[in-house]
Parts: sequence; C-alpha cells; structure tokens
Amino acid sequence: MQFEVRALSPENRVVSILVDALDEDHARRQVEARGMHATRLAPRRKLRRPAASRGGFSLVLFSQELLALLTAGLSVVEGMEALLERERGARLRGVLERLLTGLREGKRLSNLLAEQPDVFSPLYVGIVRAAEGTSDLPRSLQRFVDYQSRVDMVRNKLISAAIYPSILLVAGGGVTSFLIAYVVPRFATIYEGTGRSLPWMSQALLDWGKFASAHGLLLFAAIVLGLTSGAFTLRAAISKVGLVSLLARIPLLGAHLRIYQLSRLYLTLGMLLEGGIPVVPAMATAGGTISPALNERLVRARAAVQAGATLSSAFEAEDLTTPISLRMLRVGERSGELGNMLTQSAAFYDGEISRWIDRFTRLFEPLLMSVIGLVVGAIVVLLYLPIFDLADALS
Repeated sequence: MQFEVRALSPENRVVSILVDALDEDHARRQVEARGMHATRLAPRRKLRRPAASRGGFSLVLFSQELLALLTAGLSVVEGMEALLERERGARLRGVLERLLTGLREGKRLSNLLAEQPDVFSPLYVGIVRAAEGTSDLPRSLQRFVDYQSRVDMVRNKLISAAIYPSILLVAGGGVTSFLIAYVVPRFATIYEGTGRSLPWMSQALLDWGKFASAHGLLLFAAIVLGLTSGAFTLRAAISKVGLVSLLARIPLLGAHLRIYQLSRLYLTLGMLLEGGIPVVPAMATAGGTISPALNERLVRARAAVQAGATLSSAFEAEDLTTPISLRMLRVGERSGELGNMLTQSAAFYDGEISRWIDRFTRLFEPLLMSVIGLVVGAIVVLLYLPIFDLADALS
C-alpha cells in the first residue's frame, strides 16, 4: 500500500513523498534508506490500481524492495532469492522464479524482464538495460521509484479533484430524479382535484411528473439503453484516439492536458537520459507514456534528431515545447545537462498543473453546487406556486 510521508531531507528541508510499502515500519525503513528522517506517515487511500502495477505486480514496490536489498550489500541473485522467500502469492512467485532461474543460468536481467512484457513495461526494461551498461542498478532503481512517485502524485491529484464534483452530480441527480418521479406525481393528483387552473410552468412540470410516473419502466429502460450505447461509443472513441486526445478537444481542458502530457514526456526523457540511455532510444521509449497524437509528433522529432538536428530544434518544430522549456532545453544542450534540464522542466509543468487544479476546483465546485441548488429549488417552487395562488384567492 502507499503511504504519504513528510520527511526531513539531508539538506534539512521538509519534503513530501509517496512510498509503496507493506506497513508503516517498512515505509519508515525505506525513507531512512534514502537518508531522510520521517516525521509523519499516513496511509494513502487508493482510488485505482497504480499505473506502475501491471498484472497485479507493483513495479514500484518490487523496485523499492530490491533496492533496499542491493543497498544492504546483497547481489541481484541473493536479492531475488530473498524476495521469493517472502512472497506468498502464486502468480508473483512465478514471476520471481522465472527471473531467478534465468539469472542462475547467466542471462542478463534486462532480457529476463523483457520476456515478461505483461509485468515489466518497456520503460522499466530500458532503465535496467542502461543500468547494466553502467553497473549502477541501485541508482537506476531509485531513479525509477522517484519518477513513478512524481507521476502518481500528479495523477492522484487529478483524480482527487474529480471526486467531489462527481459526488455532487450523483447526489443532485438522485434528488432531482426522486422529486420528479415520486413527489411531483403526488402533487399532480392533489391539484387535479381542486379544479383550478395552474401556472403554465407548474402545469408543465406536473404533466412531466405524471408521464414519468406512468411510464417509469419505459423511461428507465431508455436511460439504461442510452447510457450503455454511450459507454460503447465512448470506449470505441478512446480505443481509437486515446482518452487524453478525446479530453483535449474540450476547450477548457485542451491546453492543460497538453501541459500534463509534456510533463510526462519530459520527466520520462530526463530519467532515461540521466540513466545513460542515448537520446534517440530514449525518445522511442518515452513515446509509450503520451497520447497517440502527441506520439506522432515525437516520432517526427526523433527522425529529425537522427538526421542531425538538436533536440530543442526538433521539439520546437513539432510544437513539443513552451517558451520556458525551450530555453531550458537549449541551456541543457550547451551545458551537457540535458537530462537534468528535462527533469526541471517537468517539475515546472507539474507545479503549473497543480496550481490550475486548485484554481479550477475552487471555482467549479461552488458553481456546480449553485446549479444543483437552482434546479432543486426551481422544482420545489413550481410545486408550491399553486398553493401560493390558492392562498391569495382565499385571502
């Protein structure tokens, strides 16, 4: 499970990180292994399986445990043996047994990982393969853990921002449906016995309530059919162009989703370059972390880099930069710290996305509450308007 940790770094700064661990003690040991002192640990409620979990196998947890064992002085084979002894799940034991058998036969770890693509992503395989060339597997594992923690943090913030509006929509829709399907028909029965003419808006609402009550099953079937067909249509559109590309067509979301994708691209490229992977293979690997539409631009940019262009000019030609990130890329190319500059650009993008999420939620949630309140209030007022007219007549 994941833990939110506030810790004191070796530079005496308070930092917030996410840690995958079995329990609080395990999380605390991992934080201390990074040279930090944990001041607060709290379990994080998961809304969905993490992106780094493939086939029920958590790459982050596997990397953290293997990193701790390697840091303690164990070899890769001894570390795998220790993980296998602890594991109780049949499927995960099978994954570890295949890795351990191959290592004992003298095979490279990266090749063994590539033989299980349903568990280990191409990105992870590329990181390990680069680490084998530099003989620095622990540092590469730490780099992947940090990378995935940053990706999960932004994703979880997006999901958390959508929870409250979703609850409001469900609650508001439920109250509105109850009023129209149950309350309105009973008011209609009462008003029919009075023989008085009703305001046209109230009459329209009462007529709709009687229709909904008389044809409830038919309306319910139509709603279910509409939702089902809409879900299949949406699924087909997502499989064709991708969820991010589909959401990018919404006017208010398009620009911010582009920034989010650029953040993923820059963070992945930065991690791969800092791990020793050449820029062209790194661009090919990073294409799997972005939408198909943006990946097409990345493919053209990769072809330009292969032809001799600089990364900054290729990205600028394919609109894969912003003015700030373009300057940082050029600085990185001049200084030889391109990977570091890509990582810093991703951090800048993450901060921009976080600020936009905060502004959007502060504005959207009150507006949504106001709209739901107006709809429910209008239904109630229209139901009581005839009573007010009757009271005026009696007075």
